[in-house]
Amino acid sequence: MASRYLLGFDVGSSSVKASLTDVDNGEIVASAFYPDHEAPIMAVKTGWAEQDPQMWWDNAKLALKKIMAESGAKGEDILAIGISYQMHGLVCVDKNQQVLRPSIIWCDSRAVPYGEKAFHDLGENFCLRNLLNSPGNFTASKLAWVKDNEPELFDKIDKIMLPGDYLAMKLSGEVKTTISGLSEGMMWDFNQKKPAKFLLDYFGFDESILADIVPTFSVQSVVSKAAAEELGLKEGTPISYRAGDQPNNAVSLNVFNPGEIASTAGTSGVVYGVLGDVNYDPKSRVNTFAHANYTTDLDRLGVLLCINGTGILNAWVHRNITPDVSYADMNDLAASVPIGSDGVKIIPFGNGAERVLENKEVGCSIRGISFNKHNRAHIVRAAQEGIVFSFCYGMEIMQQMGMDIKNIHAGKANMFLSPLFRDTLAGVSGATIELYETDGSAGAAKGAGIGAGIYKDHNEAFASLKKLAVIDPDEANRSAYLEAYSAWKEEIGRASCRERV
Repeated sequence: MASRYLLGFDVGSSSVKASLTDVDNGEIVASAFYPDHEAPIMAVKTGWAEQDPQMWWDNAKLALKKIMAESGAKGEDILAIGISYQMHGLVCVDKNQQVLRPSIIWCDSRAVPYGEKAFHDLGENFCLRNLLNSPGNFTASKLAWVKDNEPELFDKIDKIMLPGDYLAMKLSGEVKTTISGLSEGMMWDFNQKKPAKFLLDYFGFDESILADIVPTFSVQSVVSKAAAEELGLKEGTPISYRAGDQPNNAVSLNVFNPGEIASTAGTSGVVYGVLGDVNYDPKSRVNTFAHANYTTDLDRLGVLLCINGTGILNAWVHRNITPDVSYADMNDLAASVPIGSDGVKIIPFGNGAERVLENKEVGCSIRGISFNKHNRAHIVRAAQEGIVFSFCYGMEIMQQMGMDIKNIHAGKANMFLSPLFRDTLAGVSGATIELYETDGSAGAAKGAGIGAGIYKDHNEAFASLKKLAVIDPDEANRSAYLEAYSAWKEEIGRASCRERV
């Protein structure tokens, strides 16, 4: 029997990854990323961040070439293609699909004043009710900056798109986007269930500048003859899934239903939960977008909590306090100390302003140290507890929005490698944690399988997802965890008050 594969691309700001997944057993056959060093980000001015979309295309081709050679796969063996991508970027093309300027990517902050002014002028409550967020620094505000500062270039724009839309355009010659994509750019009205005309009108954008909308899981376009010849793919291969990196990470972990949570804890930490009703945080401390399975008939929202100071704190502790031991040994040190770290508390917010604290910059601080009682083991444990507590602090906001958090899905990587971290998170949140072997580009490949009808639904697509561990809440120590969390929250309250003063 001929081999049957699904191809997934993941367009990140540091690299583009490609994976081939076996349709029948779900295994990753081959994967590669380019470049092997971090891709350049152009910063012409402080706070700017741009990348050339052509670089993404070139790196996608190189990654694809490598996995095709490694696997021995042929173009006709690939049944469908899916795309994951860095969110909130802006790509502008003319009528000939030529890129007009470098992409303004997610971490570029130049558009903040445009979003803030729109939020004020249109009315904060109005924006939150309809967009579920402030226009902020998202794609629409980035386009407003282009219109204001590069008017001649703006007049040449035929279509705008997100990074994933660009890659799909290069593969197919067609310009498409999704509701989920429009929502991450603040261009979807959740009340009217159509593009946010009020925001487009406010900024002076004609609705024709938007790409045609296609369902997230569907045959959105097919590989063109030109792309097939350039890449060694089969002409007509369906492009049947695209999603931003955070909803795609949730998809990769089979997170589709209300109350399910996908979490990552690398340098920064993300908690992404699915909400079954349209809602928002009135203080805009979390972001809400259309999840990958949102439709105009089915409300499935992705609520995104981002904590800047997570793994970066653990790395700082390792570098400055325990440089002589491994991360595994750090975990053993931490485990030698009781829950609550004998009163030592660490506020982990030392990586800039935190959205969950209403953009306050309280910094990182270590509280409650006794020189006669505490040692570095207490600091190591307090750091991990502080990271967990910051996650739970944000998850409380999600619960206030109506999310019943019962299950947390995560890849077994970064902070989730620490048993103490996992046990503390389960103990404080009361949720069961499930750890999986997962990958964003492989998730995009399986998403393509759903969109092309190769799998009947997401349960079939992810039936082969390898569950590596299950961590249930420790009921015997539940009160100790909650007591430590409560004491930490008191410190947060005091820190926030000092920041206001």
